Amino acid sequence: MEFGLFLGCTVPARARQYEMSTRKIAEKLGITFVDIGEFSCCGFPLKAVSKETALLLAARNLSLAEERGVETICSICSACTENLTEMSRELNEDENLREEVNKKLKEINRQYKGGVKVKHIGRILYEDIGIEKIKKTVTRELKNISITPHYGCHYVRPSKIYDKFDDPEIPKSLEELIKVTGANYVSHQNGMLCCGGGILAIADKVSLALSKEKLDRMKESGADAICLVCPFCSVMYDGNQRSIEELFQTKYELPVLFYPQLLGLAMGIDSKELGLQLNVVKTKGLLEKIGT
Repeated sequence: MEFGLFLGCTVPARARQYEMSTRKIAEKLGITFVDIGEFSCCGFPLKAVSKETALLLAARNLSLAEERGVETICSICSACTENLTEMSRELNEDENLREEVNKKLKEINRQYKGGVKVKHIGRILYEDIGIEKIKKTVTRELKNISITPHYGCHYVRPSKIYDKFDDPEIPKSLEELIKVTGANYVSHQNGMLCCGGGILAIADKVSLALSKEKLDRMKESGADAICLVCPFCSVMYDGNQRSIEELFQTKYELPVLFYPQLLGLAMGIDSKELGLQLNVVKTKGLLEKIGT
């Protein structure tokens, strides 16, 4: 099973452990990645001010994948997945739009013929690999820890562009993916709220307050750790957790794991190979509970 691996901007800069763990679990599951060094920003940050620019950036990336014979891109960033999926659908379905975009791409000697698909790593695990196959790779059940999920804004929404693979209001894919590791799944109140990352650059205190609201609910759930699938959500909950504790005079000490890290632990992969030493909130206590 082959996919073109799209890392986006945040993962290489602030979430290398997400890439490390994704590659490790892929080896166990028979997934092969095609690495395309020329990939650039997906275009998502510019979409609100210039859809044309966002479309052109996406089209360039899609053309690179097409040139390498990649049929489906695997994105590990939810925002990248949202923009690339939306733009690929528009370009694949609208020949006139594709012609207009190709006029611009011609200036950089590129062309997109259409047809490349985009999927999030979580969806690939859930749909293409499947829970039963994943279960066969679990060698160490994580039954001594409790995990609560954070879906984020773009993993299952807008549901139309994702073929409604999961319910946008009451999703279950992360729940099932967490349970297959043997960990105790715990939900929390207001589970679909935003992490606040979208406004961090323009209203940092409001952004951190939104994160605090979610961290409060997740801590109350009794979870030992948070599991998520978006690098910028991790920036908020892991990277900024200490800042939130200082700003609001509270304490969480709640580790934040990317799903491939959690699954990798259940597969028996060494924590260092999964990049847990790169997580900001220390995971030593969590690993002791697991027994690694």
